[in-house]
Amino acid sequence: MKRLSEERTRILFEKLSKYIGPNVKQLIDRPDGTYCFREKRDRVYYVAEKIIKLAENFSPEQLVCAGTCFGKFSKSNKFKLHITALAYLAPYSQYKIWLKSSAEQQFLYGNHVAKSGMGRITENTPKYQGVIVYSMNDLPLGFGVAARSTAECKLADPLTTVCFHQADIGEYIRCEDTLL
Repeated sequence: MKRLSEERTRILFEKLSKYIGPNVKQLIDRPDGTYCFREKRDRVYYVAEKIIKLAENFSPEQLVCAGTCFGKFSKSNKFKLHITALAYLAPYSQYKIWLKSSAEQQFLYGNHVAKSGMGRITENTPKYQGVIVYSMNDLPLGFGVAARSTAECKLADPLTTVCFHQADIGEYIRCEDTLL
């Protein structure tokens, strides 16, 4: 597993800061040790430095992966977050949307969130900001992009899309062969 280039590190941190803001630093320096990001075959892994040192004992051909896959770089060098990063992003999220129980299943099938399915939204959420989507029981369901700001959501029609779907926990079943 190799280190990310400066350009790819910048792209990764810009994407992460879209969802968790300045809390990216807390992903790196954690109380249980220092963590880092490594790359293998365009996939980015979040792994403890202790594990990296142990993984150096294996040849690259023998090592499939180490750590948690956070996402993948496309051929055009854009970074797409995978749902496997949700457990690490949810505690640090700045902006959140809670779904009514009637809209949870639609979101988990990969659909966008309409205003009628939104339970509540974090105050002062800007338009096109990355958000973590929760159930009303505070269970993280996935992440998306706010299609409307908080002020626009209050005045919007019930059928208006308020959050664009990016990834959800239903992908574990839909894409289990590709989420390595």
